[in-house]
Amino acid sequence: MDERGGRVVLVGGGPGDPDLITVRGHDALLRADVIVADRLGPASLLREIGVRGEVIDVGKRPYHHPVPQERINELLIERARRGEYVVRLKGGDPFVFGRGGEEVLACERAGVRVEVVPGVSSAIAAPAAARVPVTHRGVATGMLVISGHDELSYDVLARWPHTIVVLMGMARLPEIAAGLIAHGMPASRPAAVVQQAHTDRQGTVRGELGTIAGASLRAGLGNPAVIVIGEVVDVLGEPASTPPLRALAALG
Repeated sequence: MDERGGRVVLVGGGPGDPDLITVRGHDALLRADVIVADRLGPASLLREIGVRGEVIDVGKRPYHHPVPQERINELLIERARRGEYVVRLKGGDPFVFGRGGEEVLACERAGVRVEVVPGVSSAIAAPAAARVPVTHRGVATGMLVISGHDELSYDVLARWPHTIVVLMGMARLPEIAAGLIAHGMPASRPAAVVQQAHTDRQGTVRGELGTIAGASLRAGLGNPAVIVIGEVVDVLGEPASTPPLRALAALG
């Protein structure tokens, strides 16, 4: 490829189901010479659309980054400077706890063209898979999206009256629930955990803040999962048995 064509495209792969990637993201994957993919990038998507480019798995998952972020930045720049069309595939959206901003800055500082293709964030899509709207008129007019990896300001969060969505928080769910309750959030506040949303392995547990950690443990739920805390959990009730998106397409 002509060196002038080299670029990096950050693509949000969505929450899990290959049908939930954007059209622009799908097209970028088909065009790619090389795809640098996280573990949370939808691997089934790469298989199903028949990408022709080389796939490099950098394997990032919670608390385990076998390829350091600095090396990922270097890899993107090196391959783009060869004139290649480089796709950086991430789960969800690149700018929602995806370190996409860091990669954009690294590319721009190196003089490499970079584009961002947004994706459907699991912060919204995972609750939706369990019939939990993150906002609802008269119930919740705002939402906070927080990382379970970071130290949390429980005194502030406990006073938040609307929806809280926690990403990457399963390992600390007992601590998070206890911290919120200790700072004044009612133990009876509705809560839910949605594991591997929009996949055949989706699992959901609903309950209250004071019991959700134990209920999730008994149900065997683990990462990747999204935690939702707030009255919105009970708005629509338990989901009916609903076919996945692909099954619905086949029916319709």
